[in-house]
Amino acid sequence: MKKEIIQKLHTRFEDFAHSAEDGVEFWFARDLQQLLGYSKWQNFSTVILKAINACIKSGQEKSDHFTGVSKMVDIGSNTKREIDDIILTRYACYLIAQNGDPNKVEIAFAQTYFAVQTRKQEIIEKRIAEIERLEARKKLTNSEKELSQVIFERVKDERSFARIRSKGDSALFGGKSTSQMKQKLKIPKNRPLADFLPTITIKAKDFANEITNFNINKENLISETGISAEHVKNNEDVRKLLTDRNITPEELPPAEDAQKVARRLKSDEKKIAKEKSKKKK
Repeated sequence: MKKEIIQKLHTRFEDFAHSAEDGVEFWFARDLQQLLGYSKWQNFSTVILKAINACIKSGQEKSDHFTGVSKMVDIGSNTKREIDDIILTRYACYLIAQNGDPNKVEIAFAQTYFAVQTRKQEIIEKRIAEIERLEARKKLTNSEKELSQVIFERVKDERSFARIRSKGDSALFGGKSTSQMKQKLKIPKNRPLADFLPTITIKAKDFANEITNFNINKENLISETGISAEHVKNNEDVRKLLTDRNITPEELPPAEDAQKVARRLKSDEKKIAKEKSKKKK
């Protein structure tokens, strides 16, 4: 997610935050509806119900986090009418974001905004970047599984995928093999190279895989030689795209172990629920 988008969303979410007399922050559901990009209250109400169910399943009291209220709103011509609304705690907002449409950029931002205990923008930016890296890593895993399956179906050799992937890596990393990149980045031999690559390189590998998968079917490639040549070319083309923009894949520093990042984010989610339980007691 671009920094400008994060800055814009951060400002909007901050503007709609309220503080009770005891210092507890809260948001109104009608405001959150706008913040999360839902045009219809009816659709948003469905998401709220899912969040309430998640709240109850976590052992929390619904009334501690979702409080129904009524308020008057202007409808034009100096006329007002009463509408229902809900006061939401940070935890309630977090649950709503978790049950929202993940394709909405507002939802992606909100999932982190309400998860972290501080609303400092730099911390939110870091967490969003970590989530996006894990999503890219998952997508790469899926494209590699697809490529492996297609290669085996056509070549009938279990080792062919490893050989083809290695040649693709060499093309992407300027002649450096997978094992050489592991040595360069000081990655354990038994761990996947991709777990320690930065997001842009993970996406580059995935993009090359997607093109290879597409062209294998389009060109009906059936030999290891043909598929390998296709995969090497695609990685070379992706490399050129990067180097033309002064990004050299093999010179980028290693990123934090993706598995470690995943464990930390999962642990943070558990802490949120535990902290709410403690406050309740």
